[in-house]
Amino acid sequence: MPKNPSKKQGAFESSLKRLEAIVEELEKGNIPLEDCLKLYEEGIQLSKQCLETLNKAEIRLKRLSKDMEGKFKLFDEEEEA
Repeated sequence: MPKNPSKKQGAFESSLKRLEAIVEELEKGNIPLEDCLKLYEEGIQLSKQCLETLNKAEIRLKRLSKDMEGKFKLFDEEEEA
């Protein structure tokens, strides 16, 4: 559980929403080059943040597995390797 859930809650969703807005703005093509570059840089950073969040979620999901009786079991990292 996150130490500060209110800060983490919705961070991925808001980053993704902002990234989508940036893409829409860049696709319109009616903004100055300098602004395009700034938006592109912001989009790259948001993209990296979202990818990192998704990778962490994937690792957490892979660590959670059902045992033979159908009960969930959390595997240690040593067991995964």
